[in-house]
Amino acid sequence: MLATAAVPTEITDPTNARILAVSEDRIAGFLIDPFAEIARLADLDVHVVHERLRAMLAAGTIRRIRQTLMATNLAPGALVAWKIPADKLDAGFEFLFKRDPFSGHVVIRSTDAETTGSAYRLWTTVKVPLGFSMTKHCDFLMREIGAEGYRVMPAKRLFALGVGHVRRKGMEPGSKSEDLGEVINTNIVELSELDWRVLEPLKREFAVEEIRDNPWAGRAAEAGLSLEQFADIARALNERRVIGRFSTFLEHVKPSTAGTRVTRYNALFHWRVPEGREIETGREVGRHHIITHAYWREGGPEFANVNIMAVAHGTDKARVLEHKAAIDAHLAAVGIPVSYTNVFWGGRSEIKPSEISPRAYAEWCRSMGLDPEAMRGDSLATAG
Repeated sequence: MLATAAVPTEITDPTNARILAVSEDRIAGFLIDPFAEIARLADLDVHVVHERLRAMLAAGTIRRIRQTLMATNLAPGALVAWKIPADKLDAGFEFLFKRDPFSGHVVIRSTDAETTGSAYRLWTTVKVPLGFSMTKHCDFLMREIGAEGYRVMPAKRLFALGVGHVRRKGMEPGSKSEDLGEVINTNIVELSELDWRVLEPLKREFAVEEIRDNPWAGRAAEAGLSLEQFADIARALNERRVIGRFSTFLEHVKPSTAGTRVTRYNALFHWRVPEGREIETGREVGRHHIITHAYWREGGPEFANVNIMAVAHGTDKARVLEHKAAIDAHLAAVGIPVSYTNVFWGGRSEIKPSEISPRAYAEWCRSMGLDPEAMRGDSLATAG
């Protein structure tokens, strides 16, 4: 079952590239055999897909393989920008990455020139399970890392949500879909104990030896269910838009053992557009193929009242800016005025799935010396 040194593990290998062009962000929802679907779409034998994915995961080319969830529908979450002294920046980064399982993306960001919001260097995505307080959670983190303040920016709508770095290599600036970006709501779905019994093993990362035929059998047994029962509940959750993609996640910035980088520049674009035109703008931004994530978020006065944000990646900074210029030109062409825009560049970064289980949150509170009951409250009360 385990990979051998003879199996190619670089993304530049043609067979691996065919697999990754599908497996990064083309397998939507829950499937009883997602590896077979990757093989079908890549036009490869499924056992070749198993072998290559095992090898790339073992080599670290792929950092994780997992069934993603629509976490925005399961736990209130937000993008959080932290204002933190320079001498505490690295230690704060380490704490949020290693000791807060509810912080997902942890990124140190900078701007090309001093501008509104430049003092906010540390950025994280935070999910706080339903019933617990985002304010109390962030207040605790602020004390622990020595931050001077923070800005919580929940997503009001999403317009693009994917990865696909291999598929995006060589993409021309301005490349976009004929259709507008989809509007994805962030309404919270409440789950039963049985639902969580399925979701908790479903969302866990795959180990190398689990990449095989019938991949969910062990997870079903862990949940104390037959495979048929497990799959039925997963399909029902999929219908409720709780399930995201089945995805392989590449190491974004760190080079592979052979020195290959998937991407190098991570850009967070900001735009301020007239109030009432956020959804229209988000759909226009989200239709551009280079964009992996696009949101309506309120930046507030700390960030010049921007209300549309989007993320793009690339290996060349000038090329990323060309993509940004093409989107700016498109917004002007369709009559959407932009009164302010900026780019926040990602430097040091670590990405992990945010934990969303209420049970796990209570356990974490106790491990940090906190009373779980004292951390309850309105998850998205005004904070900062």
